Formats: sequence, structure tokens, C-alpha cells
Amino acid sequence: MTHRIDNVPFERLDIGMEASETRTCRADDLYVFANASGNLNPMHLPKEDGDGDGAPEAVAPGMWVASLISAVLGCKLPGPGTLYHSQMLRFPGRAHAGDTLTARVRLTAKGPGRLVTFETWVEDADGMPIVEGEAQVQAPERELHFDADDIPGLTVQRHQHFDRLLALAEPLPPILTAVVAPEEPDALSGAILAAEHTLITPILIGDPAKIADAAEAEEIDLSPYRIIDQPDHKLAAAQAVRMVHEGQAQAVMKGHLHTDVLLGQILKKDGGLRTGRRLSHVFVMDVPGLNHLLMVTDAAINITPDLQTKADIIQNAIDLAQTLGIAEPKVGVLSAIEKVNPAIPSTLDAAILSKMADRGQITGGLVDGPLAMDNAIDLEAAATKGIRSLVAGRAEILVAPNMEAGNMLAKELTYLAHAEAAGVVMGAKCPVILNSRADNEKARLASAAVAALAALGERA
Repeated sequence: MTHRIDNVPFERLDIGMEASETRTCRADDLYVFANASGNLNPMHLPKEDGDGDGAPEAVAPGMWVASLISAVLGCKLPGPGTLYHSQMLRFPGRAHAGDTLTARVRLTAKGPGRLVTFETWVEDADGMPIVEGEAQVQAPERELHFDADDIPGLTVQRHQHFDRLLALAEPLPPILTAVVAPEEPDALSGAILAAEHTLITPILIGDPAKIADAAEAEEIDLSPYRIIDQPDHKLAAAQAVRMVHEGQAQAVMKGHLHTDVLLGQILKKDGGLRTGRRLSHVFVMDVPGLNHLLMVTDAAINITPDLQTKADIIQNAIDLAQTLGIAEPKVGVLSAIEKVNPAIPSTLDAAILSKMADRGQITGGLVDGPLAMDNAIDLEAAATKGIRSLVAGRAEILVAPNMEAGNMLAKELTYLAHAEAAGVVMGAKCPVILNSRADNEKARLASAAVAALAALGERA
């Protein structure tokens, strides 16, 4: 939709003319202002306690509030072509994230050189003044209009969905977690960070000397943690599996060892952690600009899953989504197109999986497919293709046709869309946390939080 902005040139300005604009101050506005201005005062950051009273303030910066006056002058009165000459400001009140503010201007004088003076103020929803002042601007000489239909937008990286998961998981009792081969700084620090956030109680299985070296590099005190001496990675993974069987561990976390070594012990027919369902990996993703968690599966275990394996992959993801607070997850089964085509086997699988869900062979979620990526996550794209579905455009779980597609999709979201990705393996007797060396602190914490919530769901 075109947003047309018109002006009032100098000759048409009359004393007493007024204009206003109303806007709600969002938490994202405060982050954008902090990045644009460089003002990182914690008083203005939504989640920070800037004055030490134990609660975040989220005070809107005075200059951000004042900038609303600039918006009225530049867009309404006088409008396009206006340039600031001076601005005097007083700040009798404070605004906070969530407040609805109205900026107002009233023309009080016209002078030579097209200089005009405005009384300016910003008030809250109750009419209380937040900013007062006087602006002098150079008004435009001639009538102009501007079509503001191609202004780049902004997406704020907030990781609000992962923050919600942490808030859900941190009050729970920490889960006993067998950490296999935490022998490098990144592997050890991730486990200890999760412990410090009361998500897990780590049991460190590996080479004690290497674990000590990693701890020294990260300045970690190992005295609160149990260490099991087992330098052989295969035997360390087997020890973790035994601890789950013996009730000494409720989750397994991958440290600095090859994934196939760990999964080899978990998948053993005798003594492994198999259940009646195939194991599958789920990426739980916090995508900037998306208003819900997004799950991508399977991206790490099943290379070319057959139909029954895909059904297990979907059921694992649904079960996990429910433990994360999504009551009836919407599952989009992906292919290259959204119509069944016998020449593309993934479209046949998707259609069958949808019918399996209709018949109760997959439970707990809404399943639809085949869907292409665009109409799985974008309502407008789904409407354009004429797809009527409770899932299309709203998918919370994306099921890839094979591991390659799932892995590429998850990494594209991570490295191109700046998403954070937590990873967990489902379908075993306990959650298995698969961290990557490239994961940052937020992703490692989120993986532990997902595992903690999944373990709670399995015990319920």
C-alpha cells in the first residue's frame, strides 16, 4: 500500500494551524534507538535494571520521544521539504515501553527566510505532558508530495521466544545430564552455563586432564561438579547411556566428540536408548521477525527417511512442541511444490502423512502437505496459491523431505536470517542435546532449556 505524504508550503501556512501523530512506544523501538544512537544506558533497555532496584525500567529515551515531534513536522506540518533550524525541549514526564504517545505541533509565528515557529509537545494517553518545547524550521517553498512506499524496514534480533523458554525452564528442578567428552572450552562452558542457569546438573564424562585444561581456559571452577574418568569417547558415550538406564541421568549432552560416536551408543539395539519410535533431530529456532517458535526436522539423523520414519519424525516434533507450550502444533510437510505430483515422491509422502494425521495415526497436531516453503510460512503466499488450510501460512513445525534439505534450511535461517537454533534429539528414552561448536551462549542455553522441558514432559 502506498503511503502518500503531502506538505503545506510556506505561503499557505497560517498561524494556529495544528497537526499531530499518535504512536505506541514498543520495546523494539528502544532497541532500535540504542543501536542507532549508541546510547546503551540500561535505563532505556527493556530487560535491564538500570538503577539497581531489582526491576527493569524500560524508560523511553527523551530524545526518542522528542523525535516524534520531528515526525509530525517532517510528514504533516509543514511536511516534506522541511528542515530543522532549532528545537528547544523540556522533559516534564517520562514514557515507558507500552505507552501510547501523541506528538502535537501548533504554528505560532512566521518569519523571513521561510522560518516558522511551532509550539511542540508530546503527551501520554491521559493527556499528561512528556515533552514540551518550541521548534523553528525552514518551511518548504513549494507544494510537494512523497510516496513513502519503498522505505527499508527493520527486523530486531531479540530472541524473545528463547527468553520465554528459559523463563519456563529455569524455575524447574535441574535435570541430571551426562555430558560426554566436555574436553574443549566451548563444550565445557556450554554445560556449565546451563548449570549456572539451573537448567541441568552436569555429570562430566571424559579425560579429567583435558576437562581441567578446558576449565582453566574458561576460568571455570570444577569443584561443584562430578567428573567420571573415561578418556575413550566410545566408552564415555556408553557410560552416559548406562547412567540413563540406571536412573543416574535424565538427559545426555554431546561434548567434543563426533556425533556418530555418541549416536552409535544411543542407537545400539542392546543397551541403547531406543524406544518404539525412530530417533529424529529437531531444530527449535527463534527467527527474528517471526511471532512464534519455528521447528525444523529432521536435519541431523535420518538421511532419506521413508514414510513410517517421517511419521515418527512428525510425532517426535509434535510431542516436543507440546512440552514447549504449543497446545496443537501446526505441521507443514515440505516439498518443492504444494500439489501432489507422482514425479516428486516427497509430495506423495506429504499427502499420505496428512491423511495419516486425519485418521489418528499421528496425533496432537494439525498436519498438512505438500506445502512449498513460501506458502507454509506466509499467509499471503498461501492465499495467492488458493490454499485453504489451518496450517498453510501458519506452520510452526517444518518437516523437510530429507536430512540434506532440513540441514540446509536450518543453516540458511541461522546464517542468513540471523535465527538462533537450539538442537535436541527426540524419540530416545531421554532428550539428547546436540550442541554445535558454532553455537553461541543463547543457543546453548536454549538447547538445555528445551531438553529440560522435554524431560519434564516425558516424566509427566
